[in-house]
Amino acid sequence: MSWGMQEPWVAYYAEHVDALRGAVERILAEHALDGVWIYAGDPHKKSEFDDQDWPLCPTPHFQHFTPLRWPGSAIFIVPGAPAKLVRVATSSFWEAAPAALADAYFAPFDVIDVKGAPEAPTVAREHAPRGRVAFIGATEATAQHWGAHVHNPPDLLARLDQVRTRKSAYEQACLAEANRRAAKGHLALAEAYAGGDASELELHLLYLRATEQDDAQTPYKNIVAKGRHAATLHHVDYARESAPAPSLLVDAGATCNGYHSDITRTWVKGEGAAAQGFRELIRRVEALQQEMCRRAVPGVPYEDLHDQAHELLAPVLRDVGLARGSDEELIARGVTRKFFPHGLGHALGVQTHDVGCRVDDPRPENA
Repeated sequence: MSWGMQEPWVAYYAEHVDALRGAVERILAEHALDGVWIYAGDPHKKSEFDDQDWPLCPTPHFQHFTPLRWPGSAIFIVPGAPAKLVRVATSSFWEAAPAALADAYFAPFDVIDVKGAPEAPTVAREHAPRGRVAFIGATEATAQHWGAHVHNPPDLLARLDQVRTRKSAYEQACLAEANRRAAKGHLALAEAYAGGDASELELHLLYLRATEQDDAQTPYKNIVAKGRHAATLHHVDYARESAPAPSLLVDAGATCNGYHSDITRTWVKGEGAAAQGFRELIRRVEALQQEMCRRAVPGVPYEDLHDQAHELLAPVLRDVGLARGSDEELIARGVTRKFFPHGLGHALGVQTHDVGCRVDDPRPENA
């Protein structure tokens, strides 16, 4: 797998940043703001009793602009001026520096290099305009340190989230690559499960190897569940015993430039009645999924698709013997919701549960 700059999404990156900068400038005008700092974030300790930090999870609005994952960095948008990137690079024999990015990711910005995070606010204020400046991310104390006047204003955040609901060509390419990487992992686990009795931990490690990512790079903790463990939808306490199991559920993704994929698949073994019945259920649900993909076209409200999915699920549950009643009865009595608690799905982006499906509130029964 190549993760280099020859990949296709790079060709769209400068256009993505330019369009995003223009959108943010218009939002600033709407809110009578003279500029906005968009902060990458700071390391967070795993415990107040320990000295270890979690890997940085960048502020999504920062990640929307750049895949840079350097703590203490920030982007500054001022109407009518190029976007500025305060790039904080550190050198330490305790911790390796985050991976560097190729020049193409910095070309759309006026880059301000800072040697250490404590110096960043001082250097940054020298480049900030006078006037009312907002700060996105971190704490109010951090915002004040950077010379901002407004910290995480909800109306501004809402408008920035609206921009994130429509994906640029760059974002679409990153999401496609994230899904391609994840698909390699799922296919590797399907083959391993069909050919042996590897433990859940072994399958988890195989997924990481197949997708060429560290555990910290996955968009969420991989869910690898054999047999009855799949009854817990977020099973991440991997069993270490190699033992046969009639089924395997894998819910796992991959990332590309901070963009996430999220794929769930179930496989079954055996030739008995139970195995054949479960195999038929999987076949029917996968056919339902493909039909919903065909129906997902521009202009169709997402909640309408969610309702249609329940209509298609009802006969599946009845035909495989999991429920009794007409389609209308199974939907009205909430039976389909018992088997479909997570709903049809969610938007993807720089967050696994991205903002696309949260802009409009659903009906209470679909919340």
